[in-house]
Amino acid sequence: MKYLAFAAAMTAATPALAADKMTLLLDWFVNPNHGPIILAEERGYFAEAGLEVEVIAPADPSAPPKLVAAGQGDLAVSYQAQTHLQVHEGLPLLRVGTLVATPLNCLLTLEDGPIKSPADLKGGKIGFSVAGVEEALLRAVLGKYGVAFEEVELVNVNFSLSPSLMSGQVDAVIGAYRNFELNQMEIEGIAGNCIYIEEEGVPPHDELIYVAHAETMDTDKITRFLGAVEKATQYIINHPEDAWEIFSGTSAELDDRLNAMAWEDTLPRFALRPAALDEGRYARFEEFLKDSGLIDSVNPVAKIAVDVTAQ
Repeated sequence: MKYLAFAAAMTAATPALAADKMTLLLDWFVNPNHGPIILAEERGYFAEAGLEVEVIAPADPSAPPKLVAAGQGDLAVSYQAQTHLQVHEGLPLLRVGTLVATPLNCLLTLEDGPIKSPADLKGGKIGFSVAGVEEALLRAVLGKYGVAFEEVELVNVNFSLSPSLMSGQVDAVIGAYRNFELNQMEIEGIAGNCIYIEEEGVPPHDELIYVAHAETMDTDKITRFLGAVEKATQYIINHPEDAWEIFSGTSAELDDRLNAMAWEDTLPRFALRPAALDEGRYARFEEFLKDSGLIDSVNPVAKIAVDVTAQ
């Protein structure tokens, strides 16, 4: 009993170890795509891993990878396709984990409209928001149906993807997320049709990934971070309704029909093993970008992505 009392006294007198701080820059405002991150915080998995993670939504969605490359953040949520290009531009970035392991991007048309397949887009207008990778995606999809890239007109709709389609401004949009814009149209009472790019000539790839500074990243902290979001993902898959209640309860803005629909559609796309790396997949996408003319050389996978848990 004396030992127990002494041990209790020593425990009470010993300060808790300070958690290691990390900064995570999101790709956009908080939404169901970020479920594992939010659940890792709310369920205490970051704390269990000895981490205090500051999650920041960007004012400029294009800024997070650049800020990490400049040493102004530990991790950023970004896109596999964009990361390939940014590494070629000289940014010191590495994919260190995966958040959403399948494409979300789709070529979106009206279900009751005249476009029944990409072949029907010859002479049509296609809306887009971000130049670059989407051009390569379109070339691949259109080329499969014998439509030359020069035979369509691209219209920059400035992130107004589904409204521009519903209003008839364009015949299709590229860059629409199948878990958001498609549901947004349903809520508006207009049925959309998602042409899945990975079924139409674009190599399968990760949509959302975690990127870190290639030279200064803290592998130990990142490994613990990925362990925490893996636990959160397991919880989400095992307890989807409870996880939704926790997620939507963090903000009144999240607790609406669109986010509830997006949550359900996103669940099967979360990376169950966020640290795992399919090197062949990244190599094939690098070759795809080379063949599309967006890059003029091929980087080894080790310069693009890494499994930090194997270091």
